[in-house]
Amino acid sequence: MQLNDLEKIDKKRMFETYDKWPEIAKDGFDNDFEKFDAKEIDHIVFSGMGGSGSIGDVISAILSKEDIHVSSVKGYHLPKTVDSNSLIVSTSVSGNTRETLSVIEKAQKTDAKIAVFSSGGMIQKFSKMNNLFFQEIPMIHSPRASFPKFLFSILNILKEIIPIKENDIKEAISSLEITRNNIYSNNLTEANISLKLAEWIKEIPLIYYPWGLQSAAIRFKNSLQENSKMHVITEDVIESCHNGIVAWEKKSQVQPILIKGYNDHVKTVERWNILEQFFMEQKIPFFEIKSIEGNILSKIINLIYILDYSSIYHSVLNGTDPSPVNAIDFVKSRLATD
Repeated sequence: MQLNDLEKIDKKRMFETYDKWPEIAKDGFDNDFEKFDAKEIDHIVFSGMGGSGSIGDVISAILSKEDIHVSSVKGYHLPKTVDSNSLIVSTSVSGNTRETLSVIEKAQKTDAKIAVFSSGGMIQKFSKMNNLFFQEIPMIHSPRASFPKFLFSILNILKEIIPIKENDIKEAISSLEITRNNIYSNNLTEANISLKLAEWIKEIPLIYYPWGLQSAAIRFKNSLQENSKMHVITEDVIESCHNGIVAWEKKSQVQPILIKGYNDHVKTVERWNILEQFFMEQKIPFFEIKSIEGNILSKIINLIYILDYSSIYHSVLNGTDPSPVNAIDFVKSRLATD
């Protein structure tokens, strides 16, 4: 692949936005936003769809070991457990996501605290009309490409509530700069792990992941679907050993991709070893991606960076412009307005 291939096929130059992800993340966290603070929060509900929903997935993973109950809503309805100690965080990069607006409308009828983030649209209008905490965050290129802007802006605004150390956030941003040097458009060589993975994917990918890295796996699935317009499967590595692995007893064009953490739990490592042994004995080629060393935010955000960029390279290698999402536009144009 050459740079002119990217420029020719990626007509809206999505790759150029990805080249700037470290700076975009830093700008989001350093911005002097109004902070949102609320006392005695013991339940956080993240509401968002698609690229906006992946933000909630990442923060949910970060909070998995904290004494805060976390729910992720990808649809129209709030959990019935929402009360005055709950915080509803609703995110729609476009500002016009029907499902997210429905959740905000329902949240307003509860005693929960509400924080809303979008680039504008009907969600901004509704929030302003109803005096909800609202922060406009500019969209950069597209909802999925805006991921670091929204994630690190929200971490900035909710820093009084979400117990993530500031040093961990700064470490994550710094590590993005290191990762960028390996995967960006000025390094289209064999050393580029994102490009290498993109070249390896020829059929339907099956992405295996440990529980703590689910957000990275789901994000990769979504990015391949949107950018490369292809079918993708995801499976938890532990659960798959109780069902999904049986499908490999028959020949398949599906390609396994293993997303590993730098220091996965000892029982997860055991399962990885067994799965790899099984693949080797069955002569099934697989591709392994391992997270960097560091805190959980650093691991996840860098995996997402590597895997998202791989989906862009894969689309270009197959002559597909990653930006248009005509099928999504088809669905949205036919949704009821009320």
